[in-house]
Amino acid sequence: MRHSLRLPRLLLNLAIAFMALFILGPLIWLAAHAFVSDWHYPNFYPSGFTFHWWSRVFLDSALSTAMRNSLIISPIVVLCSMVICLPAAYAVGRINFWGRRAFMIGIFSANSFPKIGLFAAIATLYYSLNLMGTFVGVVIIQLLGTIIYMTWIPAAAFAAVPRNLEEAARDAGANKFTVFRTITLRMAMPGILVAIVMSFLAAFDEAQGTYLVGAPSIFTMPTEMYSLVQNYPIQVAAVFSLLLTLPSVLLLSLARKHIMGGQLAEGFQLK
Repeated sequence: MRHSLRLPRLLLNLAIAFMALFILGPLIWLAAHAFVSDWHYPNFYPSGFTFHWWSRVFLDSALSTAMRNSLIISPIVVLCSMVICLPAAYAVGRINFWGRRAFMIGIFSANSFPKIGLFAAIATLYYSLNLMGTFVGVVIIQLLGTIIYMTWIPAAAFAAVPRNLEEAARDAGANKFTVFRTITLRMAMPGILVAIVMSFLAAFDEAQGTYLVGAPSIFTMPTEMYSLVQNYPIQVAAVFSLLLTLPSVLLLSLARKHIMGGQLAEGFQLK
């Protein structure tokens, strides 16, 4: 019996090791090259270790501007997405109105196709509205990628709030705003936090549309990678890639409890 269990357990351990190598391998490679002065094949060891590349990234005007743009634009995109999408998410989750399913499918289907064609069509509209190369234009283009997260996941969170709790609070004399603030919003908050994290990451990592409508006036960290891999040493690219990865790792670690708890999956199971 024990021998029959060893093979499946061995295969499981091998699969886990492969996934860990697949996920962590690139990060380990980046971390190794971010602190070495020089390291080329076939040398097994680097020629030395240094922090020079980190200072070069922060002192380079183009790279520091791209980092500043990303850290400014992405939170603004998330705030705009919350203002636009959360009322719609509440309506979808709590009100069974006509066209509700078509509205949900429409939001989902807009993200089911390659976006480069959509971005090209938007670019022609941007030219007529003088939005090419503008801050507002970049915010709008990144906003498109957050709509699905900021609508579907909070809608499922709002729909999961038991109506009998709201009715009990109203029977106890609470007004509609108090019921919403103390019961509905509080119980839906984990799903909303997951939506905020996913929306921030979608905006922070958006490259195609931002490059198409923002260049050459506005560059963010993902769009700066296009020139980084061609015009900078590999160590600078490694440092910059780690800095680009850091927000994703931190935010997903903070939201891990709710994501692993099913908040993300429930958002796409909304009926």
